[in-house]
Amino acid sequence: MDREFLIDLFADFGPVTIRKMFSGYGISADGVNFALSLRAGLFFRADETTIPDFEAEGSKPFQYATRAKTVLVNSYWELPARLFDDSAELAQWARAALAAAQRAKVKKRPKANKAASKPAKKAVKPAKASRTVTRKSSLRKRAKRKA
Repeated sequence: MDREFLIDLFADFGPVTIRKMFSGYGISADGVNFALSLRAGLFFRADETTIPDFEAEGSKPFQYATRAKTVLVNSYWELPARLFDDSAELAQWARAALAAAQRAKVKKRPKANKAASKPAKKAVKPAKASRTVTRKSSLRKRAKRKA
């Protein structure tokens, strides 16, 4: 899918921002990413509220393979193929995906201030006397003994 196709596809939804991402595009509205267009298809953001709709359509969650395993990403689900021909219903699904993405954003905790979370530095111990000083004092002691 190219950028022009995606812009036309989301025309009934409203303006979207399309950015290069991975092997395709990230699609966002109001600064919130709610869809991915990848080689494998078009995936919408989903959560416990919207996943049943995807399951009812026979859709599957996004997955990719690494050398060691197949990773299942349950937060993005494949858009049902029939919606490519129904732009009004696709816009409804896109609104639901945007709402799911906004709910997920609210659930995330703000990152703690790293400076505040670090323990206070310990007091620095004075450096040990250097060998040179130790040798000089040993030489002085020897000199006193001989005298």
